[in-house]
Amino acid sequence: MSTPTIGVLALQGDVREHVKALADAGAQARPVRRPEELAEIDGLVIPGGESTTMSKLAVVFGMLEPLRSFVRAGRPVYGTCAGMIMVADKLLDAREDQETLGGIDMIVRRNAFGRQNESFEAAIDVAGVSGGPVEGVFIRAPWVESVGGAVEVLATYDGHTVAVRQGNVLATSFHPELTGDHRVHALFVDMVRASAE
Repeated sequence: MSTPTIGVLALQGDVREHVKALADAGAQARPVRRPEELAEIDGLVIPGGESTTMSKLAVVFGMLEPLRSFVRAGRPVYGTCAGMIMVADKLLDAREDQETLGGIDMIVRRNAFGRQNESFEAAIDVAGVSGGPVEGVFIRAPWVESVGGAVEVLATYDGHTVAVRQGNVLATSFHPELTGDHRVHALFVDMVRASAE
């Protein structure tokens, strides 16, 4: 599979930026809004945005259970920022009724790096990404409090885990789609290609 088709969950968040980053990384990218569109893609990106709103809209649009099934089936998924929250098995500092998809055996703390006006950028070394550090854009970003034994920690910042992988599910606290450096997206595209072999 030279050019995988990768969907970007388009309920809320920075969809357009991910579509461009995926295309630049060698994938055919398209927004996904309906359950039936999940059958047409080889992998899925869950973008940054507002995780509480995203989970509510997933329920309203009948996407929650189809998305969970997609993850449980071992299909490749990449979550950034709010997307990291969506693929976590457990959350801290979240509303009690906030739903997640699961997929990574981790506990994630919402808004751990602070409010919107405390957003920042930092150079992050990510395991599996060659060519030096990537520029991490942290906007009301979560961090990973703890992980299970099957989870690979790919990057840390200031003592906190900010990138992880478990099987075919990848997650970052930061937004690589906002930088013009598409190496993290290329890592995910390679994961999607490998899963189809």
